Amino acid sequence: MEYERLPDRLETLISQSELEERIRQLAAEIDRDFAGADPLLCVGVLKGSVFFLVDLLKQVKIPVVVDFFQTASYGSGTTPGEVRIRKDIDLSIRGRDVLLIEDIVDTGYTLRTILDLFRFRGARSVRLCALLDKADAREVDVPIDYRGFTIDNIFVVGYGLDLDERYRNLPYIGVIQDDAAPETD
Repeated sequence: MEYERLPDRLETLISQSELEERIRQLAAEIDRDFAGADPLLCVGVLKGSVFFLVDLLKQVKIPVVVDFFQTASYGSGTTPGEVRIRKDIDLSIRGRDVLLIEDIVDTGYTLRTILDLFRFRGARSVRLCALLDKADAREVDVPIDYRGFTIDNIFVVGYGLDLDERYRNLPYIGVIQDDAAPETD
């Protein structure tokens, strides 16, 4: 598949077939854990989770409803800032089982805020499904109930993950190996 203006060296970290297989496994775990429940409320964290959410929910067999949440962090430099809601969910979560679907967990600040907010709003349960876990970057504890892959503290693109809004549509997860790659903390 050709992509216009790819970086000089984009190395595949997780292939499309590896993604597909792991997503099938995650869907089976979710089906098992929520069998017989009311429709599961699946909330995708915009924008990065969209590709993962769609492929995951196509494999899930239990009834689901879908909503989206978007945040922005405001802080100075590399210090975590205040998490602000850009787009809130439209559906009520009170008394419902919620599955928060995220592309990547790094420091954990934003996800901790979202998980706490959903619990405060009265969700019966809140679980986190993350495609990627940068465990070495974690600064606050975030329980990941469904984990796709654990990766090193590196900058990745593809399959929803971007560099300046580019490369989200790659069907795999790659690592940029040239000067275009931003430094990670």
